[in-house]
Amino acid sequence: MAVEIVTVKSANSRPIWFIGKNALDQAGLPQDATLWAKANDFNGEAGRVLILPAKEGAIAGALFGTGGEEKSGQSQLLAGKLARALPEGDWHIEGKPEDAALTTLAFLMGGYSFTRYRKADGKTIRLALPEGVDAKETQAVADAVTLARDLINTPASDMGPDALEQAARDLAGKYKAEISTIEGDALLAQNLPMIHAVGRAGSIAPRLIDMRWGNDNDPKITLVGKGVCFDTGGLDIKPASGMLIMKKDMGGAANVLGLALMIMAAQLPVRLRVLIPAVENSISGNAFRPGDILQSRKGPTVEIGNTDAEGRLVLADALALADEEEPELLVDMATLTGAARVALGPDLPPFYTHDDDLAQAIAQKADETADPLWRMPLWQPYAQKLSSRVADINNVTTDGFAGSVTAALFLSRFVEKAGAHVHFDIFGWTPVEKPASPVGGEAQAIRALNQLLKERFPAR
Repeated sequence: MAVEIVTVKSANSRPIWFIGKNALDQAGLPQDATLWAKANDFNGEAGRVLILPAKEGAIAGALFGTGGEEKSGQSQLLAGKLARALPEGDWHIEGKPEDAALTTLAFLMGGYSFTRYRKADGKTIRLALPEGVDAKETQAVADAVTLARDLINTPASDMGPDALEQAARDLAGKYKAEISTIEGDALLAQNLPMIHAVGRAGSIAPRLIDMRWGNDNDPKITLVGKGVCFDTGGLDIKPASGMLIMKKDMGGAANVLGLALMIMAAQLPVRLRVLIPAVENSISGNAFRPGDILQSRKGPTVEIGNTDAEGRLVLADALALADEEEPELLVDMATLTGAARVALGPDLPPFYTHDDDLAQAIAQKADETADPLWRMPLWQPYAQKLSSRVADINNVTTDGFAGSVTAALFLSRFVEKAGAHVHFDIFGWTPVEKPASPVGGEAQAIRALNQLLKERFPAR
């Protein structure tokens, strides 16, 4: 299946009427359409699509139920259902939807399918661009979501650290960004010891991917994404059920690449840097062990309480490197803790920052873009739970409480010079199909962040 947006409505385009719950009689439909809807018990139920017949078996149009007045989260992306429910051909929205840009984006997101390993069904649906929607901008956001989803959905056999590097190089080439890597034992020489320690047991060498774009004189925005291409848990091995979707443990890297795509496509006046520690947390004779003490780039020594808390280790070195440049904004994204899912579920990623104004702005953009996020506290008294008797800090606590908070506190210890730092503990996966999200890899937080950056740093 392919979905497209077109700027000009074709002569044979068929209409889609958006109908609110219990609003059928006020919708101004042709009489035949109203009668057909009533005969089929259609009354604007959220997400329901009803195809309207024409003479001789043709299709006259479609009705789409938008439900009640309350709009929040995924309910704002209901139009994603259209991409999977409409018959092939050209379509347009009759009248003006409440949020035309979000409706168009939802349509594109809902039409996503992962086809690397099987053929698509061949159906093509084209939607005429509603008035006032920027085609280039909307397509760039949809492309970013697709990039993140594709990278996460690709299994580790084809998305190891080297393949993740190639994906970053492909993106850099498209937008003329500079890119370099530090690989294997060179990580030790360049003082990135924890990235090396976590990834050294993998069959593909660990590396730090470093992409730069924009003018050096513009505000520095740095994105750091966890790139654990597969996570066995290390010597503290996960159960089989815990490894089933661990190809998604590079979801932070996938999402920062998606956000970078949007920033570069919009030509925002920022000096962008993207850092991705790309590793596999594997099991081998040289794997790092529980009880090991690792030297970090920033200086503090880290006792390994659990090898399955590896993401924060590679992020700590990358964050320390990023922080040395004193960026105006430092963002890190990671599929970091199961505790975040216990607290907020798969659809509502928590974020952490000391900057109240930034937190308020992120929350506002999350609402505006239907990209749900929830601020959680950097509760400093919990930092003592990470204490160690033999090192400066432990990578885990011993009581099992507040796991997402303590992980964020661990990371914050490695940032001190950035103007503002925000950490996102994303899931990167949709476990149950939603209107604009099939089951599988997911882009989270990047649409909200893109909107925030566009407003703070408007294109010239």
